[in-house]
Amino acid sequence: MATIAVPPSVPSPAEDAEQLQKAFAGWGTNEDLIISILAHRNAAQRKVIRQTYAETYGEDLLKALDKELSSDFERSVLLWTLDPAERDAFLSNEATKRLTSSNWVLMEIACTRSSMELFMVRQAYHARYKKSLEEDIAYHTTGDFRKDLKADPNDEFLKLLRSAIKCLTYPEKYFEKVLRLAINKLGTDEWALTRVVTTRAEVDMQRIKEQYHKRNSVPLDRAIANDTSGDYKKMLLALVGHEDA
Repeated sequence: MATIAVPPSVPSPAEDAEQLQKAFAGWGTNEDLIISILAHRNAAQRKVIRQTYAETYGEDLLKALDKELSSDFERSVLLWTLDPAERDAFLSNEATKRLTSSNWVLMEIACTRSSMELFMVRQAYHARYKKSLEEDIAYHTTGDFRKDLKADPNDEFLKLLRSAIKCLTYPEKYFEKVLRLAINKLGTDEWALTRVVTTRAEVDMQRIKEQYHKRNSVPLDRAIANDTSGDYKKMLLALVGHEDA
């Protein structure tokens, strides 16, 4: 139930790489051209485009994007361009850092990926960071599982446990809530919004959209459009399948 729209006739990876290189050339970056290509290619196609770009222009596409883009738009494009396993490895590593630590992100990945996907994340993590994902998570979560389950019902560990169960049984309900809180809070939580859209657009975003509409009486794309702006908004709307994106 993915929401990305891949055109019936897709240009060759060489053509896409050439167009992306043109988007970076000159005085200003052509953000619309970047969105029109990357937001409308699936994971396998994006991987080949990245390989072709590196072979043709001698630079990792991610580094080129990093130099040309900025802010939340940059983060959404970079996360989307990564191979899914690489993306999860990056998010996992980020979630173990002191300033960006998040047990919630680790729980999401652990509970909504298949065993094979988790195996690939572990491989990608080791390849990228030269260390074990399990060891980093164990170090980050030391003491969580020694807490008393009869403690305060507002305790974060119990909240995580309840959310893990929801992730395993009704992932669309879990991610709808993450999006609702990210959008409806005072000041948008762009990190949560970007994470959910880029990780679920090729998985179950259609179900999440249906759940969001049912729960909030507002289409998700309209909620995103009202809460974001510029190229960041265009990128997210393209990934959630907005008809005009």
